[in-house]
Amino acid sequence: MSEPTVQHHSISPEQEAVEQELVDTVVASFKNTEDPRLRMLMQSLTRHLHDFVREVRLTEDEWTAAIGFLTAAGHITDDRRQEFILLSDVMGLSMQTIAINNQTHRNATEATVFGPFFSQDSPEIPLGGDIACGAHGQPCWVEGTVRDVYGNPVPRARVEVWEADEDGLYDVQYADGRTAGRAHLHTDAQGVYRFWGLTPTPYPIPHDGPVGELLAATNRSPLRASHLHFMVTAPNLRTLVTHIFVRGDPQIETGDCVFGVKESLIKEFVEQPADAPTPDGRHLQGQTWSRTRFDITLAPAAVG
Repeated sequence: MSEPTVQHHSISPEQEAVEQELVDTVVASFKNTEDPRLRMLMQSLTRHLHDFVREVRLTEDEWTAAIGFLTAAGHITDDRRQEFILLSDVMGLSMQTIAINNQTHRNATEATVFGPFFSQDSPEIPLGGDIACGAHGQPCWVEGTVRDVYGNPVPRARVEVWEADEDGLYDVQYADGRTAGRAHLHTDAQGVYRFWGLTPTPYPIPHDGPVGELLAATNRSPLRASHLHFMVTAPNLRTLVTHIFVRGDPQIETGDCVFGVKESLIKEFVEQPADAPTPDGRHLQGQTWSRTRFDITLAPAAVG
């Protein structure tokens, strides 16, 4: 079945002039904005919004429904859930903003979406510590290095990590105030980091609100590909926000609902039998486990 096309109504020159006059008037209303960047943003946004409304000939009922959608997104947003980040993510705007602001530089690791489940107050763990803190799932040993684009190790880089449990939930989605599946650690003098986490599994983004209704209405899946979040910071280097994904996860092929997958971020998570010795001698009480490696390269802070 062919895709439906936008219906282009015949607009008289007089009607077009009326509409354009309004655009020009609204754009001019921002001309005295002192901040030149804000002036440019508001005038450009005005032109693009009016162009959209005029192109699709938006009805008043449709605009009322859009306002209702945004109002519902505001109502469901609180200090533990950010519906507008979800909306930005599923529209691909988050990834587009990341692409613009994290331009490719030499061999620097690629960035991807931040997501709505970051928390400022993660516990610190030592090298080789466990970020799970009681979260359920298969143990996973994660190791790697942090270097700059010239291959120099970055000592004392802060490596922030967070992930969902095997039920597809982050700690902030539970009502009991737990902190689990997240922590931060620092690289050693050689730029090495290592920790225990959980083998990532696919999960749906929260879809019990207006963004979920939008996905359902457009026949899109709310599922995200299996991933582990990283945020890496170090003086004079560009902050990296990224994830790694599990090679072989079918959801990579069928589509990540926030468009966050990049080939360079797909890693092997190698399954280990229960009797395989762990890198640090940890006893896993007969559990299978996995291991992966993620070497991180940070761009200079001056690179956009």
